Amino acid sequence: MDTGTHIVMGFALGGLATLDPVVTADPATKYAVMTAAVIGSLAPDIDTILKLRNNAVYIRNHRGATHSIPAVILWPLLITGALFFIFPDANVLHLWLWSQIAVFLHVFVDIFNAYGTQALRPFSSRWVALGVINTFDSFIFTMHIIGLLLWWLAGFDPSFTFIIVYAILFIYYVLRFQMQAAIRHSVRRLIPDAEEIIIAPTIRFNQWRIAVKSPEYFYVARGYRRSVTILDKYKRVPVPESVLFETAKRDKNLDAFLHFSPVYRWEMAEYNDCYEVKFIDLRYRSKEYYPFVAVVQLDLDYNIIGSYTGWIFSEEKLRKKLTFLPGD
Repeated sequence: MDTGTHIVMGFALGGLATLDPVVTADPATKYAVMTAAVIGSLAPDIDTILKLRNNAVYIRNHRGATHSIPAVILWPLLITGALFFIFPDANVLHLWLWSQIAVFLHVFVDIFNAYGTQALRPFSSRWVALGVINTFDSFIFTMHIIGLLLWWLAGFDPSFTFIIVYAILFIYYVLRFQMQAAIRHSVRRLIPDAEEIIIAPTIRFNQWRIAVKSPEYFYVARGYRRSVTILDKYKRVPVPESVLFETAKRDKNLDAFLHFSPVYRWEMAEYNDCYEVKFIDLRYRSKEYYPFVAVVQLDLDYNIIGSYTGWIFSEEKLRKKLTFLPGD
């Protein structure tokens, strides 16, 4: 989920913590737990700072180690230890317990996004992504805001309020799974030989992005309610086993892209003074453009002279990101 949603979920969890009689009986424990709920709801996303290094490092590592099983165990211990210095009279066991719930809830809800997490590390590096909830879901965010306003401004009991909020959200999640299943069924009727179907939500409630692998083709489609419309169709062409492509794959930007992207096509252009290899993720079509790409430029002796991976919404901006321009 986005940072804003994680924040409001942290405050909501602080409200639910009032169900714990130990929390409500002791002011120090209460304030410590509510602080821990917010911090724990944000802690796994500390890897966002990797963006300051470069896109390749961020793409390869975001929602990786910080969302893994060891991290889910370690974060609550760190949070409990830090807050105990601020609230020395707090009940340590209950402070740890609510810290643990906050961290677990953060990682758990991220699994429902299309981006997913490597929540099974170190046992598996597979990305777990159920793809039923958009990274920012306005309904989920709004329900939390309503609950917080009823608590803070109207004086409603926070535990009862957020039990109702999460009961509604549970039904909402079930509905989203049913909607995704209906889209998947429509895809299978339209493309009977589909080997893999990737369905991702958008910010619009009834609209879905779809990428499909069949034995011979990649399909890019849009889902609306129960209907599916094919937008693009590409012949599946294996990546050549050549010196050019093997060298390009060693580039950190393309390596990160291939680590993250499960469905893509490739292009190769030859200029007077360089080769250019471009890999295009097919999951994120937007306004007839595929914004998530990796590009590697190599000189005529197959030395890498420029590369980029990330989100680019125009060819002009992509050219500005590359350190070497054909013809320079």
